[in-house]
Amino acid sequence: MSEIDEIDDRLLRLLREDGRRTFSEMATEVGLSVAAVKRRVDRLREAGVITGFTVQVDYAKLGWGIEAFTEVRYSGATPVSEILRSTTAVPEIQAVFTIAGDPDALIHLRVRDLDHLQQIIDGLRRTGNVTGTKTLMVLGSWTRDALRTPRRGF
Repeated sequence: MSEIDEIDDRLLRLLREDGRRTFSEMATEVGLSVAAVKRRVDRLREAGVITGFTVQVDYAKLGWGIEAFTEVRYSGATPVSEILRSTTAVPEIQAVFTIAGDPDALIHLRVRDLDHLQQIIDGLRRTGNVTGTKTLMVLGSWTRDALRTPRRGF
């Protein structure tokens, strides 16, 4: 894909703020025609820069108010495929990052309460290949893709 220019960058920012924003609204913001904005967004999608459109959920309002990251250490011979197999089937696990060094993986969790968190951590430890865990509780968060409103604690 050719370089992303300032207008493409502004369109991406607008879509990160609100993925349901119309081409007409974005055209007004960036000073282009609706057709030109649509062509640019289509080009960004075709090039794989935009990989999809999604919704942001307030999980606390659904009863899943605890968010944590768990560092997981596995026995030396555990293949990455086994790390993914043992974690991706657990619905409370939101993301798994296999990483170089110590620990072997960083797992993003959402749970109802601390007892629920303990159950999930105990389940990870029972898989047989886990040699250690360290869990970090999220107090607040900010992400570049959630530009509009910081979440809890900020």
